Amino acid sequence: MKFESFIALRYLFARRQQSFISVISIISVLGVGLGVASLIVVLGVMNGFTKDLRDKILGVNAHVITMSAAGNISGYTELSKEIEGVSGVTGVTPFIYSELMASSSHGVKGIILRGVQPESADKVLTIRKYMKDGGFPDLVRDGLPGIIIGNELAKRLGVGIGRRINLLSPSGKKTSQGFVPRVRNFRVVGIYKTGMWEYDSSLAFVTLKSARELLGWENNAVTGLELSVSNVNNADKIAKKITERLGGYPFYARSWMDMNANLFAALKLEKTAMGVILTLIVLVGSFSIITTLVMLVMEKTRDIAVLMSMGATKKQIRGIFMLQGTIIGVVGTALGFALGLGVGELLKRYQFVQLPKGVYSLDKLPIIYDWTDLVIIGASAMVLCFIATLYPAKQAAKLEPADALRYE
Repeated sequence: MKFESFIALRYLFARRQQSFISVISIISVLGVGLGVASLIVVLGVMNGFTKDLRDKILGVNAHVITMSAAGNISGYTELSKEIEGVSGVTGVTPFIYSELMASSSHGVKGIILRGVQPESADKVLTIRKYMKDGGFPDLVRDGLPGIIIGNELAKRLGVGIGRRINLLSPSGKKTSQGFVPRVRNFRVVGIYKTGMWEYDSSLAFVTLKSARELLGWENNAVTGLELSVSNVNNADKIAKKITERLGGYPFYARSWMDMNANLFAALKLEKTAMGVILTLIVLVGSFSIITTLVMLVMEKTRDIAVLMSMGATKKQIRGIFMLQGTIIGVVGTALGFALGLGVGELLKRYQFVQLPKGVYSLDKLPIIYDWTDLVIIGASAMVLCFIATLYPAKQAAKLEPADALRYE
């Protein structure tokens, strides 16, 4: 063992007359450990909330949508083949988007209608994960056309599987009696529940054919194309490639990041703010390291003078106290990681923290660890602890043996 390491460990775990120094050292370790553990747990929860929200948004929305600034798109088959040739695109499906009125014998509600192609929609949208009953294949049926609605909308209209609802389109037609809105009857064939009230209470799915008949559109017209990509984090780059592939105006592509930019920017800001606040806990722990080392320098003034008289250099004396503070930082950080990861695993396995139903989009705390966050947390804690050693180590190295031993 090197000279500096041997002395640092002796001072760190001092006994007998200097037992108080050991207590302060333990408190310093605990302070750093609790700060690191808090950071790991809180940032893990923030990552979990963000991923859960992203998954639910992408459950009912595509990764990328392609539309035309000139209005509806006709002849989308050739356009779909062109887009499928873009690297990273894994699925393409046409869609129709419109705002309508839904009614039943129990109530009336404004909704957003999405016309989909059942055979290709399942390859792009992942809403099947949130289906309580039915699915896209059930939209194709004999008799009344099928419709899939959200759980909250079903409650509002007082309907269930097999019940009938009416959809009224504002784009009616002129008759001899004046303007008459289009009204069609639909049979509920599916109900989904994402946990997000905005979707569950206002979004409904029908086939492209049913949507066109209700809106009075041409047989080959769609609002745009929805796409799935291999890596959702690269959706914005793929959207740019698609726009370039289609030659720009009037076609354009938007990623889920663009369409929900404000929401995810707010989540990122909140995560950053929580990280800064909790880093202050680690900072407090590092201040306790300064206190420990300053008290130790005052307590060991005579020992330092003797060591320097025996040939120890100022650099070695400085290294002793820097190493001691670094050991406190390493042990505290390791303890924090063990505690933080342990608490996180308990939360994931036993879910003993329950969230109020109806307030959040989920009822359990999600925990997801990001290795980048963990590395930053560990590095930040070590840097703060190391910086805390500089002043006490410098003061110890400045001691002169003659002055320290004058009154001994």
